[in-house]
Amino acid sequence: MAERNTLELPSALSHFYRLWSASDARRLAVFLDYDGTLTPIVERPEMARLAPEMKDAVRLLATRATVAVISGRDLQDVRNLVGLEEICYAGSHGFDIYRPTGERIELEEGKSYLADLDGAEKELEEQLAGIEGSQVERKKYAIAVHFRRVSPADEVGVRRVFDRVAASFPRLRTTGGKKIYELRPDLDWHKGKAVAYLLKTLDLARPGVMPLYIGDDLTDEDAFLVLEKHGVGIVVRDDSRPTAARLALNNTDEVRRFLENLAVIL
Repeated sequence: MAERNTLELPSALSHFYRLWSASDARRLAVFLDYDGTLTPIVERPEMARLAPEMKDAVRLLATRATVAVISGRDLQDVRNLVGLEEICYAGSHGFDIYRPTGERIELEEGKSYLADLDGAEKELEEQLAGIEGSQVERKKYAIAVHFRRVSPADEVGVRRVFDRVAASFPRLRTTGGKKIYELRPDLDWHKGKAVAYLLKTLDLARPGVMPLYIGDDLTDEDAFLVLEKHGVGIVVRDDSRPTAARLALNNTDEVRRFLENLAVIL
């Protein structure tokens, strides 16, 4: 991975168009994270609602480019939140994929981990019940523990419980993000794999197509890495950290402006 820092990256609002005009690409494939990218980060995941103007920007872009939303949320959850049937979706970090044709593809290997996820969910709910503000969110192929509303003094307790439960389920791997710990099947599958899969199945892994991915969190780095040599990663930055992205946006308002601008140039 190239040594870059989120705060040092040039703005996608000005620099992407130079990359586009200098390339031979005539078609775009746009992959979008949801939380922190299309909507601001909120205290509870169910509060992350898509603003009408953002939905309009995604809808307009989808008339001129292939668009997919790649989320850690359950497939049906993110489909309901976005509410556009003309785009692709990948839920649970790509374990569950939906195409506008109505085709749904689930990673078969993930199904053998459902019993482990059920057991871990039960233990996390029981052991975190006494920590105010903690929230266990079950997705089909993952379990998220949110601690954004937990007092700083109790955060270490959340981590101890999470680590203890994770150690009891070695077939699950630990990942995380902004004020969240997560357990997922210990498989070589992530958002980057989902992007590569969609590019291949949609016949977009070829010359003349420029894929780009916009995301804000650590789980999006897998997608940035996949596109590092043959695409463009754009990070929605809010802190300083290493990244494989090439360009940056500062907030969801800039994401909306960028998507609107993309629709104009296509």
